Amino acid sequence: MRIGAFELAEPLPDLREPHALAMLRPWIDAGSVGALTLLEVEQQFGSRHVASLVRPGSFYDLTRYRPTVDLRNGKQELSIPNTSVSIANPPDGPDLVIVKMLEPHIFGETYVESVLSLLSTLGVRRYLWLGSMYDMVPHTRPLLVSGGGIGVQVEAEIRRLKVLPTEYQGPSTLTFQIVQRAPLMGIETMWCIVHLPQYVQVEEDYAGKVRLLQIVQGLYGVRIDHTDVERAMEQTEAIDRAMTENPDLAAVLPHFEARYEALLHNRECDAAPLPPDVQQFLKDLGNCRGMDL
Repeated sequence: MRIGAFELAEPLPDLREPHALAMLRPWIDAGSVGALTLLEVEQQFGSRHVASLVRPGSFYDLTRYRPTVDLRNGKQELSIPNTSVSIANPPDGPDLVIVKMLEPHIFGETYVESVLSLLSTLGVRRYLWLGSMYDMVPHTRPLLVSGGGIGVQVEAEIRRLKVLPTEYQGPSTLTFQIVQRAPLMGIETMWCIVHLPQYVQVEEDYAGKVRLLQIVQGLYGVRIDHTDVERAMEQTEAIDRAMTENPDLAAVLPHFEARYEALLHNRECDAAPLPPDVQQFLKDLGNCRGMDL
């Protein structure tokens, strides 16, 4: 069955008031936090693939998202980057439609229309976009989550989960239209973005995963595995050790902590501007990869 640019891999499933959990790579998935979180949901509740783009090359430059060759049973098989949709069935609460999006390079409007059509056809009641970004936050404090919601119920959920209202302005993605347009179709929307220290870059950020799972736990009862908590603690300890070897970074950490406190406790006011030397340090840091662990 074709729905927009998607092909369903099975007959249209009968779902219980489904909610969609979505992520977008590579945009807004720093440290693979969104990918790790949705994989955890799939593994805990079990999932089955239900849809993908019929012709991913219609949306993706496949010289930028490279196909990969894998050996399976001694044979080479080509895997083409795609947007994948699966369904998980928790024992309680709504069924979950898990949407793992790759940001399109071309025909973005058609891509957005296809995702919206898929959500509508599957009867989705809520669309939750999960992600992560680098920010001027310290690793010595609980990670902040910012976001918002459209709909009376989700606005209450945002307050209950202590998600900070977002004040972001700057480059974005056309797929944010899904958040904006879904309410016009009767689908309430939420978005929750965890903020990671920009001076630390790891392929898999477990502190970010644990923080985002806390949000999903508060909504759908997902468990947080002690192994993830231990990995998060190990990464934090590694950052502490690296701080002792980088006096410049250790010197700016108090400014990050002061800014964090201002954002957390005085949301209606901008945090104090960083001193020029700190701004220059961050600019120089931005020209490299940050601190690898």
